[in-house]
Amino acid sequence: MTNDNPFNFLPLQPIGRNETDSANAYAPEDMIKIYEQQFLIQVPEEQLTEFLPALKRFYDIDNNTLDVSAIIFEAIAESSIIYNHKIKVGDYQILGGLIEEAIEYDEDNKNEEGVENEDIQAYTLECKRAFFINDVEIPYHFNLFIYGDGYSTLTKKESLLEKMYWFVRGRFEEHLLDDAEDNESLESINEQLASLGIREMDLSTIDGIVNYVEDNIIDDAMVEALNKLLDDAE
Repeated sequence: MTNDNPFNFLPLQPIGRNETDSANAYAPEDMIKIYEQQFLIQVPEEQLTEFLPALKRFYDIDNNTLDVSAIIFEAIAESSIIYNHKIKVGDYQILGGLIEEAIEYDEDNKNEEGVENEDIQAYTLECKRAFFINDVEIPYHFNLFIYGDGYSTLTKKESLLEKMYWFVRGRFEEHLLDDAEDNESLESINEQLASLGIREMDLSTIDGIVNYVEDNIIDDAMVEALNKLLDDAE
């Protein structure tokens, strides 16, 4: 008896035939799932050449359908695929309230025009953002420092995603190199990923995921909530 689904593709129901009536068409959310499987299914090296034909045969789709799925994925999917790992942004939490911070000017800036009597407000706030790697939720805690119209973040070092952040920064930022020995190694990060059911990553993948996290750590909804907190504080 032959295995008609050797790569364990996800069974999906087509919604009809495409424009030329030559292959199946699927709902947008199912097209995303098909597109993701092209990147996320682990394939033994000796089966690479037969993987894509098997996928098209299993879903009865053609090359045009695959091209369309890529467009749909870019347009409506909330997740990104980074070197064969899917990452998605989850909800944010603001933990506690604003803590007002005192700002002191150093000697070099103290005598600049307009600085002497200027009252600049600064606050710190503890926050958390959830991220998903291959559908596994991993928290990301950080302290947010708000200074005038700008902000900066300081990442904690507890969750796996936070450790990945410091692993990357410790490797590439000179002022952190002295503390790099306190960071996780690539081997220990991959051990922790494996314990969560996430396959191993190389340096490029971890760097790409950390960049994605930094780009998505604060969104419009969070900015709106922060502005309300700042308005109430004033």
